[in-house]
Amino acid sequence: MIRILLADDHGIVRQGTRSLLEKEPEFAVAGEAEDGRTTVEMTEALHPDLVVMDIAMPQLNGLDAAAQITKRQPEVGIVILSMHEEEDYLVRALSIGVRGYLLKENAQLELVPAVRAVHQKKSFFSPAIARMLADDFTREMQKKGLADSYELLTEREREVLQLLAEGRSNKEVAAVLDLSPYTVETHRNNLMQKLNLHNMAEIVLYAVRKKIVSY
Repeated sequence: MIRILLADDHGIVRQGTRSLLEKEPEFAVAGEAEDGRTTVEMTEALHPDLVVMDIAMPQLNGLDAAAQITKRQPEVGIVILSMHEEEDYLVRALSIGVRGYLLKENAQLELVPAVRAVHQKKSFFSPAIARMLADDFTREMQKKGLADSYELLTEREREVLQLLAEGRSNKEVAAVLDLSPYTVETHRNNLMQKLNLHNMAEIVLYAVRKKIVSY
């Protein structure tokens, strides 16, 4: 059973989200919160597997609430369900450990697979956001007159890139590929240098833009 906390300041949105989730036999809504501060407190009290939350909430916005949750309880998955599709929001969400980012307009089709993916420590983004990032990436490369460096990666570096972008730790990547964590770290450093990436948020963004991460 996947226990989920819902956080949105609009009761009708929470009601609709609850109805959608509770159609799935393996989902259970553990509670509801209407502001960011309560979301953090309820997460600590209820220990849900996953929090589905909006960004625009009173007292404490969703991204700041998510940052507190991932810092205190990193095992809890976060799915952002928002009207905002600006890249700034997504970059910040990824930098604090959020693995799922959906647009509310697509929730009926995407929320259930997103919850399942994030519960499995994978990333999930609305296709609209993935397309936006891919378009932004292409325009930026053209503007700078740069070639995509993906072809410079070795087969192993590509495998490591995808697993990292799916939210796996170095230790988990090592187990999947039957490598030592040290070797994984070496591949990680090499691919980041080749692609001019500097942190996990940029790794995930790159993978989304290149359609390496499934969604």
